Amino acid sequence: MTPAELKKYSEKHGIKMIDCKFVDFLGSWQHITYPIERLEDGLEEGFGFDGSSIRGWRAINASDMIMVPDPATGILDPFLQTPTLSLICDVADPITRETYGRCPRSLAKRAVAYLKSTGVADTAYFGPEAEFFIFDSVRYEERQHTASYHVDSVEGAWNTNRDEPGGNLGYKPRVKGGYFPASPVDTLTDIRTLMVLTMQAVGIEVETHHHEVATAGQCEIDMKFDTLVSMADKLMWYKHIVKNVAKNHGKTATFMPKPLFGDNGSGMHTHQSLWKDGKPLFAGDAYAGMSELSLYYIGGLLKHAATICAFANPTTNSYRRLVPGYEAPVNLAYSARNRSASIRIPMYSPSPKAKRLELRSPDPSCNPYLAFAAMLMAGLDGIENRIHPGEPMDKDIYSLSPEELAGIPTAPGSLSESLAALEKNHAFLLRGDVFSTDLIDAWIAYKRENEVDHVRLRPCPSEFYLYYDA
Repeated sequence: MTPAELKKYSEKHGIKMIDCKFVDFLGSWQHITYPIERLEDGLEEGFGFDGSSIRGWRAINASDMIMVPDPATGILDPFLQTPTLSLICDVADPITRETYGRCPRSLAKRAVAYLKSTGVADTAYFGPEAEFFIFDSVRYEERQHTASYHVDSVEGAWNTNRDEPGGNLGYKPRVKGGYFPASPVDTLTDIRTLMVLTMQAVGIEVETHHHEVATAGQCEIDMKFDTLVSMADKLMWYKHIVKNVAKNHGKTATFMPKPLFGDNGSGMHTHQSLWKDGKPLFAGDAYAGMSELSLYYIGGLLKHAATICAFANPTTNSYRRLVPGYEAPVNLAYSARNRSASIRIPMYSPSPKAKRLELRSPDPSCNPYLAFAAMLMAGLDGIENRIHPGEPMDKDIYSLSPEELAGIPTAPGSLSESLAALEKNHAFLLRGDVFSTDLIDAWIAYKRENEVDHVRLRPCPSEFYLYYDA
């Protein structure tokens, strides 16, 4: 909507408040709420806030920042009782009015601008498949002398408590058996449907929803693909809606990649394609009906896979999922239909418009603006430098011998490794001033100091189990 249309929309819906949302460095929404009377001035001047209180952002001596609402993102908030206009904002400097270099949404816009400047394409489409768990409860604690967590789910294969609310009647997905039996085994259809209806209310086009492979409430809702920035906006809404609908039903949802031991983790397979002048560029006469340009894009993704992981798999927990030998997408190869390769070329439709690739390693803990931009920049580097991905891997990689596996590179095994890769190999991200050395250095420093070291320095229950009587 234009500002004028936004004003009419607000009057039509009797809106009383404005909820301004912006994404922080790590990928969480932050928000401030204002009376609707401030809408016109806010659209022109922005809204001020303290940037020093946001993780990984400004120092306290330079903390003043403004968020600038994007009127095109205006929508009636689906959760607040008082009619409230939700607006997604970009973050800018209050003096220069330039977008802030560490604002993820502004960075994603620069990635799209760079794509257009190359002349290769004018549109990048992304379609993430974000998986998540819906639990009945979760408890966790961490102090100097104790650390624990406990996950509870009526659907959990381990759960035999007959006295739980709703009862335990024996219908529950087995370990790795959740894909996708009907009710009464799947108890979450109605909740997922309500999530879908809420997504549709904020303008997200949904294709399907279903239970996923893991026990204890692993789910997936599939959105129709969209352009890079719009898709990142929608993924933020997606996560917001999933968490809030679950909470309103007395449950809790998480996008943590690996909350359960011994079962599938939550990934975010990300479909990608490039278009120009309304025509798809990934269809052609090469392997699997793809174009030579698309193979170069794949070559870029494979070459820079470790660096991409620093943004697309950005938590220490991400690498509890990316473990070789456990059907995780760690093998850096490409193939048609083959889900054991890290890049799959879907073969559902012969239509040129359906030609795309699917990067299977990302997970939904990522900041989508940074992750999608990193993938696009890697693919463009592959195109610009004609990086061919080599021969496809059409065998089941999980069944290969150790000798055969030795010839296939793998994704990083830890957040430390992916950050080291980003530190060493990031020149391709700097093109067009999309990423900056300031952002990359800040990302590496924050992740090492606040996450890698946090986990590295603390004993965990498994170490007591293994070593207490050493």
